[in-house]
Amino acid sequence: MSYFDKHVFFCTNQRADGSDCCGNHGAQKARDYVKSKVKELGISDRANKIRINSAGCLDRCDEGPVLVIYPEGTWYTFIDESDLDEIIVEHLQHGRIVERLKI
Repeated sequence: MSYFDKHVFFCTNQRADGSDCCGNHGAQKARDYVKSKVKELGISDRANKIRINSAGCLDRCDEGPVLVIYPEGTWYTFIDESDLDEIIVEHLQHGRIVERLKI
């Protein structure tokens, strides 16, 4: 059994050479937004065990920005906070994959 019920990793990689990467698409801001929302909703506590983390390069730059949720191993891309809200409600709260954002 996993220590966390859900473990969310945001690629926040910023490439030194300026080439395309998740960091160029507001990934850190998105990660901070989701971490704040999950805390605000009370689903990041020890009872729910949802953890939001930054990751280095997840090697899917051409599909970015990206995040992955474990233990399912579900990969998502997103455009804005409404996409992130949908992932929070559907996947993190209700365990339903958001097919339209899945990669």
